[in-house]
Amino acid sequence: MPDPIAPGFQHAELDWDESGEPQSRLYGDVYFSRSSGIAETTHVFLQPSQLAERFAALGTDERLVIGETGFGTGLNFLCAWALFERSAQSQASLHFISVEKHPLSRDDMQRALALWPELQPQAQQLLDQYVAVNPGFQQFRFGRVALTLLVGDALDGLSSLDASVDAWFLDGFAPAKNPEMWHPALFAQLAWLSAPGATLATFTTAGDVRRALKDAGFTVKRIPGFGHKWESLKGQFIGTSSQAPTPWFARPSHKPQQRSALIIGAGLAGCASAASLAARGWKVTLLERHEEIAQEGSGNPQGVLYLKLSAHGTALSQLVTSGFGYTRRLLRNLQQGRDWEACGVLQIAFDAKERDRQAALAGAFPPSLLRAVERGEAEQLAGVTLDDGGLFYPDAGWAHPPALCRWLIDHPAIELIRHRHPLELRRVGECWQALANEQVLADAPVVVLAGAADVSLFSQSAWLPLKRIRGQITGLTATERSTALRTVICAKGYVAPSRDGLHTLGASFNFAESDPAPSTAEHRANLEMLEEISEDLYQRLDADAYHLDALHGRVAYRCTSPDYLPIIGPLADPAEFASAYAVLGKDARQVPQTPCPWLDGLYVNTAHGSRGLITAPLSGELLAAWLDGDPLPVPRAIAEACHPNRFLLRKLIRRSE
Repeated sequence: MPDPIAPGFQHAELDWDESGEPQSRLYGDVYFSRSSGIAETTHVFLQPSQLAERFAALGTDERLVIGETGFGTGLNFLCAWALFERSAQSQASLHFISVEKHPLSRDDMQRALALWPELQPQAQQLLDQYVAVNPGFQQFRFGRVALTLLVGDALDGLSSLDASVDAWFLDGFAPAKNPEMWHPALFAQLAWLSAPGATLATFTTAGDVRRALKDAGFTVKRIPGFGHKWESLKGQFIGTSSQAPTPWFARPSHKPQQRSALIIGAGLAGCASAASLAARGWKVTLLERHEEIAQEGSGNPQGVLYLKLSAHGTALSQLVTSGFGYTRRLLRNLQQGRDWEACGVLQIAFDAKERDRQAALAGAFPPSLLRAVERGEAEQLAGVTLDDGGLFYPDAGWAHPPALCRWLIDHPAIELIRHRHPLELRRVGECWQALANEQVLADAPVVVLAGAADVSLFSQSAWLPLKRIRGQITGLTATERSTALRTVICAKGYVAPSRDGLHTLGASFNFAESDPAPSTAEHRANLEMLEEISEDLYQRLDADAYHLDALHGRVAYRCTSPDYLPIIGPLADPAEFASAYAVLGKDARQVPQTPCPWLDGLYVNTAHGSRGLITAPLSGELLAAWLDGDPLPVPRAIAEACHPNRFLLRKLIRRSE
């Protein structure tokens, strides 16, 4: 069984000296030089790594990847970012990866960053996005600058990272204060992730550190230190990286000559894919079969940031935790109150089984993400009478998915073409053509299939095991008394505070029905669900007064996979895959090194089910990372758990069982 996601997680606890500078209470050490934190970062990390010169040398669409142990106040990141903006040309990019076991709270981060007025342009952008920073991989994007923050133990985070790092900053508290950060196993992991010739810089010259770095494949050299420190250290990786993913999960070697992509489907998954590619300098054409975007599953007036988690570190729980943070950071770009609201989500403990499940969750996750509340507090949070307490997710809430989709594709590199419904893909030379009735609608060297269950219409992806589940929501007109509802309440369904004078409740799960018209039976079920959640709210909404056939409703179809994980990544030819790895049908332990028979330039992003508001925005980053060679924004194991090839593997392996 997987381990809990956040064993012993806690935010940093700080003491502040008389000059307003922070010190870790746990480690008894400072975060930066008391004389000048910026000068120290420049002397110890930026200059020995020759970052100004390396940034200036980056060509169009080239990137530099920096890895760091110990994010702390973010000072090194902000200094590297500011130097990148001064030195690099506008089409280059920076990806900064950092680990932090005890991240600062937002208030402490704001107080610490106020010490450096010259970094405020970057610091304010970081603070704006510094929400929902929970255990696991947390992705931030600032235009051409990306930050992947690995919240948790350094070795655990780096061991699950898929990246090729060009420069390492070994920071954190001193070896004498925090010896676990300076362990040979960690340095071996740095070597594993290092690009050829990767540089290294650190403030410490401790003998154990120097010897362990040399053993891991780094040359090291003492250089003059900063302030009262006599020396610091710089180095370079001269070993050989041993990264060797299994061929069916390796990154495709095909790189198109033109960075141009065609995305089919303008729901959340398609719009997120377009946004992430455009941020990396790709030209994107987005095809939508309707007049407007987000007309299918992404078209509901209110989507709930509902974190259905496991108390153990399952792939889905890790993906949801990371995706939740990424979505929350994006939502700040929308109009609060109209297009989203961080009103919190209250998950009711409606029976004994649910109470046991919630108790396990409360012990596995930090209170910043979720906390148990008794009935009295639950009622205060919700503003209505309830029968039970439950779990409260303070950073969650609701959002209007179409507004998020519109914001995602508001980019000059994205062209939206409406009323285009391709039914066939054809490879012609270096390009894929999207056709309908033999008419070419668009073409590009890269195609992303993001049309939910419509992905199965294409012969290249028809083998994917997609399921459609009908869902119906019901809308009830807000009353003066129903405005007391202050938070989303979930049980077997959900009800949200009003948007534009309408409360959304639902949504039904119907595996058998295919009629797209709202049904009175499912309206009735939604009203019964509302009454079970809160009889008080049911009465405040005068729900008994409605005629079922006069209720406002909307039907959409969720697209899911058999394991309820999304399907994100490059597509292979299934027949050639079965032939190349046929030995797995006899012995699943074999790892043949035959290259995977990829369908060059063809990718998929679908099957987000009922969690699309949480998983789809981050899926764009994952899809773009697969395509563009970026560090993956989730642990490699999670990316593999979402990979299309997992189904081809299972089909082969089950023959051997």
